[in-house]
Amino acid sequence: MAADESVPSSQRAERAFFSVMAASILVAAFVGFAPSYFLRPVLPAPSPASLSFTPLVHLHAFLFTGWTVLFLIQVRLVAAKRVDLHQRLGILGVLMAVLMVGTGTLTAVHAVLRGVAPFGMDPRRFLIVPLFAVVMFAIFVIAGFRARRNPQSHKRLMLLATIALLPPAIARLVLAIGLGPPFVFGIATLFLVPIVVWDLKTRRRLHQVTLWGGLLLFISGPLRLVLAQTDGWLAISNWLVGQLR
Repeated sequence: MAADESVPSSQRAERAFFSVMAASILVAAFVGFAPSYFLRPVLPAPSPASLSFTPLVHLHAFLFTGWTVLFLIQVRLVAAKRVDLHQRLGILGVLMAVLMVGTGTLTAVHAVLRGVAPFGMDPRRFLIVPLFAVVMFAIFVIAGFRARRNPQSHKRLMLLATIALLPPAIARLVLAIGLGPPFVFGIATLFLVPIVVWDLKTRRRLHQVTLWGGLLLFISGPLRLVLAQTDGWLAISNWLVGQLR
């Protein structure tokens, strides 16, 4: 009997589901950043601003790409019953997450200093979009680490943390076809749909993480766009940028 035949079909299906989700996120991130970063030498960049890379930007790209790759590896390790190695690599994941929060914040603020922002937005107002993503990522990773002994919660929280990083990649695709910011968050939200369907199919109800975490991600997009237009956010943005001048 093959080793996998001893695993209940429900567990095999669950492992396949999370593997497909992890792979889909990695593909979406690669496709989104291919013209402006990964394949820049062979594809035309969408705008001159995207050509302005700094060591910080490269470090940021390395860490955030590394996270999506590590996430897929972690999912496959669980599928292969290598939970021991999964746990050891989890330490690397925590260290990467800490660095990602720091570099993500610095990269976002430095983009304002460089005058870089998509959709013709004021860079100071746009700053809320990447900073919110970093905060959402941190919230889900911290919650996921705390729930590491609860596999069902842990895997959903880490999946949501990774989905929270998708808007920048999706924004580049949306820019290429001439759509606006609402479509970025709308498309990113589509990655929540399979999780909802999976929960309803396998549990007959939404897991608490799917419900509340998904709702948080869902409302965060429109909330960012609304807050970006307020004088309060502009004051906060000016203060943050002022710290790096």
